[in-house]
Amino acid sequence: MAKKVMGQGGVKGARRPEVRLPPLEPFRDGELEPDGDYDGLEFREEELVGQDGAGARFMDCALRGCALDETRLRHARILDSVLTGLRGVGTDLAESNLRDVELVDARLGGVQLHGAVLERVLIRGGKIDYLNLRKAKLRDVVFEGCVLLEPDFGGARLERVEFVDCALKGVDLTGATLTDVDLRAAAELEIVRGVDRLSGAVISSGQLLDLAPVLAAQLGIRVEG
Repeated sequence: MAKKVMGQGGVKGARRPEVRLPPLEPFRDGELEPDGDYDGLEFREEELVGQDGAGARFMDCALRGCALDETRLRHARILDSVLTGLRGVGTDLAESNLRDVELVDARLGGVQLHGAVLERVLIRGGKIDYLNLRKAKLRDVVFEGCVLLEPDFGGARLERVEFVDCALKGVDLTGATLTDVDLRAAAELEIVRGVDRLSGAVISSGQLLDLAPVLAAQLGIRVEG
């Protein structure tokens, strides 16, 4: 079940996930398995460092305070789940599918989500460095109160995506396609590449002024005086 938030100024608002977890059983298997099937489990402060869960399915799960350094979750499916306090560097979620997921207070670096599909996902709080979303598909995704350092949206498709009270530093939008993307409430917006791809997004007048030098450079305009 998702909550639809009405946008303003003609922008369609993102539908947020409303995850209601059933009673959960603790995860006791020790290690993830490729193509594993995990249903109704709680992973609490598990050290999943370097483990291989490629192709695994997580349904109605909670991951709380887990370490995911170099964890391999390529092609994983994470559905109707809550991920809280995750930490790690180099987590591989390439070509994975996240649907109706809440990611809260993550501390991650170098996360590989290229080619992934994110639908009805809320990313709230925390800090994610060097997030790779190249050629990913994001629909009904909300980034709220988080810090994104040098996120790469190259070639990605963003539809009904909102950035609320978050800092976006060193954003790469090269080749991206934006539809109903709302950047007005971002606390900080720094686009270093692909500013020409902002068609389909809405920004505030203040953000336009901040982006003016980048826009001028993109258009080959020389500003003097």
